Parts: sequence; structure tokens; C-alpha cells
Amino acid sequence: MKKQKWSLLAMLFAALLVLAACNGDGDKDKDTGKDDGGKKEEPKELAFETSVENEGTAIKGGTLMVAMQKDEPFQGIFSYALYEDGYDDELLKFASNKIFETDGDFLFTNEGIASMEVNQESKVVTVKIREGIKWSDGEPLKIEDLILPYNIIGHKDYEGVRYDSDFQNIVGAVEYHDGKAETISGLKKVDETTLEIQLKDISPGIFSGGDGLLYYAEPSHILGSVAVKDLLEHDAIRKNPVTLGAFVVEKVVSGESVQYKANPNYWKGAPKLDGVIVKVVPSASIAKALESGEYDVTSYFGSSKYPEIEGLTNIDILARPELYYNYIGFKLGKWDAANGTVATDIEGSKMGDVKLRQAMAYAMNVEEVNEVFYDGLRTRANAIVPPVFTSFHDKSLEGYSYDPEKANALLDEAGYKDVDGDGIREDKAGKPFEIKFATMSGDDVAEQISAFWLQNWEEVGLKVVYTDGRTIEFNSFYDKVEADDPNIDIFMAAWGVGSNPSPSGVYSDKAEFNFTRYSSPELTTILKDIDSSKSFDADFRAEQFLAFEQHIAENAPVVPLQYRLELAIVNKRVKSWNIDYANEVFSNLHDVELVADKPVAQ
Repeated sequence: MKKQKWSLLAMLFAALLVLAACNGDGDKDKDTGKDDGGKKEEPKELAFETSVENEGTAIKGGTLMVAMQKDEPFQGIFSYALYEDGYDDELLKFASNKIFETDGDFLFTNEGIASMEVNQESKVVTVKIREGIKWSDGEPLKIEDLILPYNIIGHKDYEGVRYDSDFQNIVGAVEYHDGKAETISGLKKVDETTLEIQLKDISPGIFSGGDGLLYYAEPSHILGSVAVKDLLEHDAIRKNPVTLGAFVVEKVVSGESVQYKANPNYWKGAPKLDGVIVKVVPSASIAKALESGEYDVTSYFGSSKYPEIEGLTNIDILARPELYYNYIGFKLGKWDAANGTVATDIEGSKMGDVKLRQAMAYAMNVEEVNEVFYDGLRTRANAIVPPVFTSFHDKSLEGYSYDPEKANALLDEAGYKDVDGDGIREDKAGKPFEIKFATMSGDDVAEQISAFWLQNWEEVGLKVVYTDGRTIEFNSFYDKVEADDPNIDIFMAAWGVGSNPSPSGVYSDKAEFNFTRYSSPELTTILKDIDSSKSFDADFRAEQFLAFEQHIAENAPVVPLQYRLELAIVNKRVKSWNIDYANEVFSNLHDVELVADKPVAQ
């Protein structure tokens, strides 16, 4: 095909020439991983710890300064039943209403606010809360507080995304949602500290928050009288929520910062810190802010900024494999809100041909992006289940590695041909063919990478353009994707996977999070088997996960692109910080201490 090759390295070089001209310094170009002979250097061997202990005598009190790397405002929804993105989840960690604690395998333990017993035969879960637990305003925690989030999510006026197939597994949930019952019959208050939950089916997922079990409480003494339709904008959700966690929200500057103070009623004991302040910090200035000692720890530190901070001596860099993958998704239907289900329309979708979807995946040079921009901190994803879940991740799947020849062959086979010889393929009927691509706006690196994808697809003859002619701000992006905007044919997004590896909450036909709107009878059967009592047989469950991964790989409604290491940057004045999944600091925030009055500067 007649077209000009445009590699990522060429894009990067052009960008760096501009930066060098602006800065008057041409000696600080980013290492592209190529030597003078054009051969790839060996990847860096990166070794990180998951915890740090700094020397020094702890000061009394102090305020932990947290930098949230983000290039747009956060939403600020302080409710586990209502929030929808990872940034709000980060904010909730400091003022958490979670009732269960987890171990290093992401399984609920009986060491938290609540414990549970599971009767596999009767399909009943018994949840018991500790006596003497108080909300931050001094009100005792009660069983009604555990029941309230079920009543919120199951209510007909609930517009969130958690009324899914998992939730409908609770006996009486559907009847309550449909207005045929005033309560969820499967929820039974046994006494002041005990709740019984009757399920339709039960699986091992129950031990990590699956099958409809909720892991958090909501304050019924405050929210119990608020109409569900009014909750999202209520002050008790947006400005002054009460908490069961170590800290209490004291002040919110909408979209910009959250100030927390110590919760004197915290059940593990009063925090040693006076408070925490989380501020949004743009990608362009995050490295300089850490260097100058403005912050103690980071939230959502972008791995593309790693080279800018790896040499700093006033910080420690921690890392762990993240419960994460980013992906390219193909719109294959719409959400049927009236019936609460996915309406898949393969035949009517522009992206309905599986060979077209596969070709677009093979055309993406993810390997080069990882090499040039991510310094070994990201790897090409081969399967939809992240490797952290060792029992369920299929490492044998080949995935979609970069192969433009295969992409071209698939497009030829599917009937997308360059009829007029301009280098761009027409559709199967010989008519102009254009694919609209939605992706989030971000820093300079993100913008270069998204432009690179467009070029990758052009190199195999596909005309792909940005939805609305540009990259899209984070919140607007998800609004458009969730609403099945007709100007979106494909989109790039990411999932921070929960501790329950069951994929039903994202890929079932009842999951509003199923943004591609893809379902099939085979997939539905696999997902039901994963979340069935048959999966108490560990071998059977593992087989069903492998079948799920294989189905997604073959049908390509989504294609996972990258796994990544999650980085946490910790200033030298923080006494200790741990991100190991078995001993994560957020389970023991009350013990965090500082060894200086302000963060250490470089």
C-alpha cells in the first residue's frame, strides 16, 4: 500500500527536537533503547521492594501529603455503592467503610470489622460484626448499616453500575428491584450483630466478595431517610461523609483536594497522624513536586514519569504487580436499560467482523510502546486475567503480538480491500470505511501513544479517527462509553481488577460495566459456571477461567494490551510504608508515622 511509514521512534524523535529547541538543550533526549547500530538494547533489570522502613524518631502527629497524579478533576463520590472510577476508590481508602479485611490471596479474613461463615449446602452466608464498632460521629455500627447498601443498589431508582448478575444472585433482589417486594427477602437480621444472606447459588468467589456479597456498610442513621435518586449529590456523600476508617473527610475542594482528620473512634485505635491531604497534581509537574519535597506518597503515579524520578535520593520507589490491564474495546451492541441487559448486535455493528477486530489488535505495536516509554514497567498482555491471579491466568495463550503481515492478511480475507489505490481500505461493499476511536486525554506521552495507534492502523490500510476529532477528558470519556455514544466504534480503557477474579461483573450480559456490549450463549454459560457451586472444585474452576480467557481471545470483543507494575513513591520522612498485598498499609493507616515536620527535598 502507498503510505509513509511513521514509527513511534520517529514520532518521539520529532517531539524531542521540538522540546530541545524550546529548552535550548539537545543532550537530554529520552533513551529510545536503540544503540548507534540500530540494535535493541537488552531491557533493564528492574528490582523493587514492596515496603520501606526509614530511620529516625517519629514526630507527634503531622499531616501526610499525598499526590494524586491526574490531569483533570476527580469526581469525589464518597460511597462504595455509588462511586465508579479508580480515583474515587483511592480517596475512599483513607475514609473506608469496608467491613472485611483480606489476606495476600485477596480472600476475606475474620480479622476485620465483620467475619463471615458460609454454608455451602444451604447457600446461606452469615455475617457477624464486632461489638462496640462506631462510626466517626460516634453512632454505633448496626446491622441496618450492612443492609442499607443492598437496598440502595437494588432500588429501582439506582442508576449506578452494581445492579448486575452478581447482585441478582441474592434471593429477592430482582423482586425488590422490580417493585414486587418492599424488601430483599434474602436479607435477614438475626440479631443486633448478625446478618444472614440467602443466595440462589454460591461459589468460591464468595470468599473475595463475589456472588452478590457486599464488603462495605453505609450509615443508615444518615442516609436511611434519603431518597436513592437524591443520594449522589447529597452532602453526606460529597462533602461530609461519616466513616468507619482511620480518617474522616474534613474539607473537600471539589475536584482538586481532600483534607482528612484523624478519626478518634477508629476501631483499631486513634491514628498517630493528625490528618491526610490528597491533592490532584498534573502529570507535567508530578516529578518536580516529588523532587522538591511537596509530597510524602503518591497515588496513581504514571510509569511514563519513572525516568524523571528514578535518580532522586529523597524518595523510595516501591512496586508490585498491579491488578490491572488496559485494553482496546469494540462496540458490538448497546445497553438495554429497560431490561437491564446487554443487547449484542454483531451483524449490525461496524466492528462485527471478528477478523477486523483481530487485525486491529495485531496491527498495534505495543511492544515498541513498552520499550520506548515505560522502561520495563509494562509488558504486553496475553490474556484477560492478570498474572497476579496465578491459578487462573493462562500464560500459554499467545495473545495478539505485533504482526502487521497477519493483520493485512486478515483484512484481505474479511473483504476490506483498497479499491481505489489510495492506501486506505474500503468496506466489504467497496464504500469508504472510517472507524471512530475514543481514548482519554492525558500528558504528552499519552497523546503521542494514542497518535501512534492511529498510525499503526493506517499502516495496514485502516482509516481510524478520534471520536469528536480529539482525545476526551477522563470523566466525559466514560460518560460517552457508558452511554454507547454512536460516535464510538472502538475505545481504549483500563480495568483495575477487584480482589474477586470472577469476570461476571464486567463481562456478563447483566453487567452495565460490559462496555463493549458483547455477550454470547457460550460466554454466559462459562461465566455462570465460574460463579456456581461446581467451582468449589478447584480444577473445575480453573478450567472455566481458561475457557473464559480462550473465548475472549478468539472472539476479541476486547483485546488486553498491557499489564503494569504499580509504583508507589515514598518520601524519606515517612517512617514506614507497605504495598504488599498481604500487609498493605491501608489496613493499618492508624500506625503511619512521620520522622520530620515536612517532606524531605532532593
